[in-house]
Amino acid sequence: MYYQSKLILCYFMRMNRLRELDFLRGIAIILVLLRHISLSGFTTNLGWIGVDLFFVLSGFLVSRLLFEEYLQFGNIEPKLFLIRRGFKIYPIYYIFYVPYLLIKLRSNGLNVYGLLSDLLFIQNYTFGWGYAYVASWSLAVEEHFYFGFAILLWLGLKTRKIVLEKTNDHMNSDFSFGKVLIVFLMLIFLIRVLFNSSVFGDFSFVKLYTMTHLRMDSLIMGVLISYFFTFHFNLMNRFFTKNRNLLLLISFFGLIWTPFLDPGFSYFVKTLGFSFLYISFGILLLFTLLTTNINELLNKYFSRILVDYVSKIGFCSYSIYITHGLVIILVPVLIKYTVGTDFPDNRYLLFFIKFTLSILIGVLSTYKMERYFLQVRDRYFPRRFYTN
Repeated sequence: MYYQSKLILCYFMRMNRLRELDFLRGIAIILVLLRHISLSGFTTNLGWIGVDLFFVLSGFLVSRLLFEEYLQFGNIEPKLFLIRRGFKIYPIYYIFYVPYLLIKLRSNGLNVYGLLSDLLFIQNYTFGWGYAYVASWSLAVEEHFYFGFAILLWLGLKTRKIVLEKTNDHMNSDFSFGKVLIVFLMLIFLIRVLFNSSVFGDFSFVKLYTMTHLRMDSLIMGVLISYFFTFHFNLMNRFFTKNRNLLLLISFFGLIWTPFLDPGFSYFVKTLGFSFLYISFGILLLFTLLTTNINELLNKYFSRILVDYVSKIGFCSYSIYITHGLVIILVPVLIKYTVGTDFPDNRYLLFFIKFTLSILIGVLSTYKMERYFLQVRDRYFPRRFYTN
């Protein structure tokens, strides 16, 4: 079966570093910066959707790695996969967690429960947001997904409960795994409605926003796209090509409302809203993957220089996400002790400084720190290679 999938495999190999996917990552991290760096109410409200775009992309890219491994070997090794993901996630997180913790200790003292929650990636259930680093809740969601999906997929394949086969892409093809994913999407929506209606008790608005079982459907949408892309590519491509304009219209209306609602307190956002987001971002991801001249279109509408810069930002997005909170905290302190009251009270200038420094420090961390740990990873825990 997997010998018949070399075309998809070759595409996967090329997709290890696609400019257009990095562009989407860049858009996601820019949205996050707009959310966290105060400029206006509009940009703050608009920026919260950046995390959901990250979730869809992560679901697609992480499941892609496992599907690619399955195409080559007919099985997956979750232990190796999780170790390699760990080298990507943990070193930068724990290194920069130290200054976050020191800042927290200076203002509030030590909360051991909060510290352990952050270190073990359970902060989205214990505190809602992160304890020392507030934005780390989304990392917890992704960590839970990485472990859960890799292990469940491995068990399903090993016991033959999950069968992944590339079909002829007729309408009567077996989509059993895809159907399971769709059922999960509907189930999570139902659970989200029940939790937001206090059926299971009263939860803080923060936890209703951050708990993994209420947010992982965006990641599952990425997996669903990856599954059809890998095993039913022709059918998916025909469907998207035939309905492209309608799907793009759906995506537009699925996103247009986002700057006008506060996600923390909106019942609509925390029920239907999250579903609209992953559907809309899923359509944009499909458009990016299936449009053969996507880079020419990006260059035409945004300019080559801008797309290149945003893509480079996207390449460094994880380190930017980890470090930007420190920049936001420390810039006012540094200005106070270096320039003092002579610094202009201009929110646009302050935004520019924080935004620029967040990107520069994130880029520096990517190339000087993150890259080092990835090289160590590849030396001691290399990817599996098909040698026949």
